[in-house]
Amino acid sequence: MLLNFFTDENIQIGKEIIDNLFTQDDPIYLRNFTQVFFERPDPADRSALTRYNRRVLAYRAILFRAGFTPPNNIRPQTRGLFNERLIQALQNYVGDDEAIFHSAATIFSNQNPTWGQMADALDALERFIRGGRDTGYTVFENWYVNDRPGASGDRWADEDFKKIIGIFQYPNGIRRIGKAVNQHTSSTTTDYASEIYNDLVAGKLVIVDQSSGDPELNEFSARRIMTKIFENNKQVFTAGNTPPDIIVYVEEAHNLLPPDKEKDYKDIWVRTAKEGAKLRIGLVYATQEVSSIQKNILKNTANWFISHLNNTDETKELCKYYDFADFEPSIRRAQDKGFLRVKTLSNPFVIPAQIDKFDVTT
Repeated sequence: MLLNFFTDENIQIGKEIIDNLFTQDDPIYLRNFTQVFFERPDPADRSALTRYNRRVLAYRAILFRAGFTPPNNIRPQTRGLFNERLIQALQNYVGDDEAIFHSAATIFSNQNPTWGQMADALDALERFIRGGRDTGYTVFENWYVNDRPGASGDRWADEDFKKIIGIFQYPNGIRRIGKAVNQHTSSTTTDYASEIYNDLVAGKLVIVDQSSGDPELNEFSARRIMTKIFENNKQVFTAGNTPPDIIVYVEEAHNLLPPDKEKDYKDIWVRTAKEGAKLRIGLVYATQEVSSIQKNILKNTANWFISHLNNTDETKELCKYYDFADFEPSIRRAQDKGFLRVKTLSNPFVIPAQIDKFDVTT
């Protein structure tokens, strides 16, 4: 369940994992950071590609500053990313921060700096850009936009680049990003969601243990896996082929499935409950809190296995489905182990059943 946040293939996936740590109540600089999306541009568009590579470089430097270990085969590359006139402006600055600006100029001129050096240089560049007229950046920017040969009118530092390096001035923001470190490894290049799907297609049993770790990151990882299963089977289905049969079992489902108050009908769990049958995806979920599960999921549940519940809120919720109302008192009272009320798609009635404990006979 680990991902290499530095690789080109996983750069946006890792970014989404980090974005999931932030909320609408967080400071504006964190919300600005979540608005940056890494989508590789057309390689023929050199300007767009340069800006993209500069954003990726800055993002990776932030990952390093936040405690992510980079793989040995991914190192900072500065060639063609920093304008010579900008480097001169940093080098020529005289004032309180001249030492760090001069150091940044040296690092940007080095084609193979370390990640630590690059993080320091971009931290300094953020200060230089924010200083505007006081640092001389405004003079450079005016020249770049209006007077340089072939000027297109675009600013050197686009808004997405500013939103990324803006994190450097807030140590707390770096620490918040660092909360995702336990989701990272530098020793893999693949996406675990893809690996899980491939194993399921091969008929293997895959167990994802989320008993530890950050609950928010666990929930996001579970959604990623479910989305990968759903979208891949959907592609097979829309191509006119038969998707592979896959059963997804969710234990303690109230921790992962959307709550009753959630009205997002495009949620991946809701879509799986509503559309999974045609895509040959079965969803089995276990919970002690029926009332906490979104209604659209409950409405599309075909097979029910109800054991003892001691709460009227839960039993009243069950009364809305099939003829569980006839069994409400016994559901609250009977505490016999293995005693279930079963409603299956193939049976029109709820049937009381005693389930024997499964034992392996040797």
